[in-house]
Amino acid sequence: MTLIQLHYVLAVAEYKNFTVAADKSFVSQPTLSMQIQKLEKELDVELFDRTSNPIKITHAGQKIINQAKLILSEAHKLFQLVEEDKKSMNGEVIMGIIPTILPTLVPIFYKTFKVKYPESNLIIRELKTEDMVKALKDGTIDFGVASTPLRDYQIAEKPMYREPLVAYLSTDYPSYKEKTMDIKNLDFDDLLMLEEGHCFRDNILDLCQHREQINSNVKLESGSFSTLVSLVNEGYGWTILPLMEAENLHENDKKNVRYFQSPPSREISLIYSVTQIRQTFIEKFSELIKSLLRGQLFLEEKSDGIRPKISVL
Repeated sequence: MTLIQLHYVLAVAEYKNFTVAADKSFVSQPTLSMQIQKLEKELDVELFDRTSNPIKITHAGQKIINQAKLILSEAHKLFQLVEEDKKSMNGEVIMGIIPTILPTLVPIFYKTFKVKYPESNLIIRELKTEDMVKALKDGTIDFGVASTPLRDYQIAEKPMYREPLVAYLSTDYPSYKEKTMDIKNLDFDDLLMLEEGHCFRDNILDLCQHREQINSNVKLESGSFSTLVSLVNEGYGWTILPLMEAENLHENDKKNVRYFQSPPSREISLIYSVTQIRQTFIEKFSELIKSLLRGQLFLEEKSDGIRPKISVL
């Protein structure tokens, strides 16, 4: 039995297809199949039902897979212990980032991170919060960047910054001519939001709950901000965007952004399992993000007093 065999088993369990699993594992399909067959012969058990499409995990196979996750997680910790003892950033680090943060945050830090820490092999995956938390607990990723608090005792949170939220209105919306918005005066009947499963949707529902009456007719329209923006441009109500998302809009769309008088915001944190060993990475990565955001704030032109700013924590 080898660790690489266990890696291959987990890949097939994840993708339910030997060819895809081999491709994701950067190995030929015959090699992957042969190694799994060797393991099955050694354990005298069939891990997968190959007659079904997609491939199904057998009852015994599921038990083996659960144990394989624990074995690989513990093996990974051996390497982490060595690197942490050296206060090193060396080695592979897998990081999940939620979809509503990844497009705006990654361009800010990725190039600088690669130059500053060339010894670190940073792999970034786009994951929704629920999937990210599960992956952190399973040990299939090392860190995550998400909106917090999560209130999960198994997950540690290191807040990095607070990002203001802004309104995005159609040109024929009643409040369009106002320079700033009072969220209490907006009609939540017309609110467009991300579909269920996005934590940003939960941020917006929290805002709804601050109203005297919670409207049950809130619409769940899309899985992306770009689609919500397009719907608003067509005259379908209004939506709420993170500040950095709004600032990445096309110039012609930016005129539809309105700031709140008392800007709501979301907290963005580096999250990880409470058993995570690599404290050096936690400190250096979070400080890198915060220093880059401070630099960005410093270079920005003086505010007119209306535009909200990111708060570095």
